[in-house]
Amino acid sequence: MDALLRQSGVFREGEEIPDCVMDSNDIERERGITILSKNTAVRYKETLINIVDTPGHADFGGEVERVLGMVDGCLLIVDANEGPMPQTRFVLKKALEKGLRPIVFVNKIDRDRADPHKAVDKVLDLFLELGADDDQCEFPYLFGSGLSGYAKKHLEDEGVDMKPLFEEILDHVPPPVGDPNKPLQLQVTTLDYSEYVGRIVIGRIHNGTIRVGQQAVLITESGALVKSKISKLMGFEGLKRIDIQESSAGNLVAVAGFADAYIGETITCPNDPQALPLIKVDEPTLQMTFSVNDSPFCGQEGSLVTSRQIRDRLMRELQTNVALRVEETESPDKFLVSGRGELHLGILIENMRREGYEFQVSQPQVIFREVGGRPCEPFECLVLDVPEEAVGGCIERLGQRKAEMQDMHVSSTGRTQIEFSVPARGLIGFRGEFMRLTRGAGIMNHSFLDYLFTEKC
Repeated sequence: MDALLRQSGVFREGEEIPDCVMDSNDIERERGITILSKNTAVRYKETLINIVDTPGHADFGGEVERVLGMVDGCLLIVDANEGPMPQTRFVLKKALEKGLRPIVFVNKIDRDRADPHKAVDKVLDLFLELGADDDQCEFPYLFGSGLSGYAKKHLEDEGVDMKPLFEEILDHVPPPVGDPNKPLQLQVTTLDYSEYVGRIVIGRIHNGTIRVGQQAVLITESGALVKSKISKLMGFEGLKRIDIQESSAGNLVAVAGFADAYIGETITCPNDPQALPLIKVDEPTLQMTFSVNDSPFCGQEGSLVTSRQIRDRLMRELQTNVALRVEETESPDKFLVSGRGELHLGILIENMRREGYEFQVSQPQVIFREVGGRPCEPFECLVLDVPEEAVGGCIERLGQRKAEMQDMHVSSTGRTQIEFSVPARGLIGFRGEFMRLTRGAGIMNHSFLDYLFTEKC
């Protein structure tokens, strides 16, 4: 992303640009991961290219699912040495189900032990495994280095800049569909807030044209119609929002004037209100109880400690975090919070802690479901990359946690990659034990696999 933004002329000459400029959240910078989906736009050869940056980890799958309707194509970035990572499976599966045709970019080809062609073969294997159609399997691929800022179609070509990638995007990604002459339809996919104009909704115009001062209707999740006026309209250029007077089908815009809009709802024409399908998000797999801190040391770490304050914060989180669920319990001091995994809930807890909230949380519990009349629980696809001397210990510990080995491969570097199918509850608390087993030299990745039959125990 940094290279695309730099070479599109978004930044002025000499401007200081931080690394991973799209990862603006403090926790994203500290952990080196993308947590929130964000959008930007660049111009290349008089063409406006809207770009949506999504997380790769399945725990933040709600962020991916809510923005997939905003795009017409996707760019899959894989490491030239490691190939597709486990978390790549989830995001790619969602993109293929939407009918998107990916462009594959094999990154970090300038690293030692890089094998770009083998990485492409691994990507094709993953496409076939996920049920991609013939057109999707005929994906174009490029090689390059994001850090060095170049892309090329063939390994023997000279790496100069990112123009080959821009050209591939123009050639391969279809133009947006939608009729500017039809009644307005804009689906809300992101919420923001400004002290000056209040709530700002961000989304894609599927049909019609939107103008400042235009009368419009919000169709809520329940089907109710809420009339309002477009008080402010903004487009995207680089990392900035720019005021515009009008925009038409296919563009991503930010709109002010709807104080009670939520993600998935539709802003449409009052004369012919037509709702778009609501955004479908996978159900949570893990739950924890958040409660008021009633220990003898309460009040020493945070200032927001009452059940009302904690409840208000959780309800506010529901407005933007579409994969989260919050239920009130019989006790007014306890709330049942369900999410997509340990990381998903852990980020919420850390954000609340930094904001000054103090509360207690219970041990995570998996959410069981009945599928076909049989009890099923969430299973994860776990991939370990460990030194040779730690292989036996890892297999033994995971066997005790009901994991089943699916594949094992020894690389030329002496490290071993092992793939497991493991119940989600078997991974609770395993990361610390894994770091001890590998003396800090192991790499662990996992993503949601499926709900499978299990014996409750």
